[in-house]
Amino acid sequence: MSLKDQLLKAGLIDQSKAQKAEQDQRKQAHQKTAKAQKQAKKTGEVVVDEAKVLAEKVLQEKAERSKELNRQQREQAEKKALQAQIKQLIDINRIDRQRGDIAYQFADGSKIKKIYLTKTLQDQLAYGIIVLVKFGDGYELVPRQIAEKIAQRDATCILVQNAGSTETAAVEDDPYADFKIPDDLMW
Repeated sequence: MSLKDQLLKAGLIDQSKAQKAEQDQRKQAHQKTAKAQKQAKKTGEVVVDEAKVLAEKVLQEKAERSKELNRQQREQAEKKALQAQIKQLIDINRIDRQRGDIAYQFADGSKIKKIYLTKTLQDQLAYGIIVLVKFGDGYELVPRQIAEKIAQRDATCILVQNAGSTETAAVEDDPYADFKIPDDLMW
């Protein structure tokens, strides 16, 4: 409770005297600031209004926070748009692998995962014609050209991308070219 309220409650002053005292205090404060400003004009000093300085500082901080939030929202929107583009590319261009009977194992981070492919898809994946990409919680096969577009947007989606058309260079430098690998050898 303020001093004014306490004095009113005790009956030492009445409401009109309390209001008059408040008006006098406001007048004195106003006269002090006006006097200080006049004196500063005479002496050439600059009077700094602390309230204005604090208000400007608060406004500037608020504007900076607003800019930072806008930047973060813009970045999130861009990430969301890229993910939508990747999803659309994979949805449209994924290769059907439902009739696969050959297990193909690959690394996804630190885990070994397995999908089933047909012999044709396995050969295409080995030669780099198609690429294995991560799609949400699953895995899909897409053509190499589509995988390059996906890699431009987010390279972490590409899991298996074998180099294609390097057979001629490998055949020339291969010291084991004379040793044939049996067709029935399973790795």
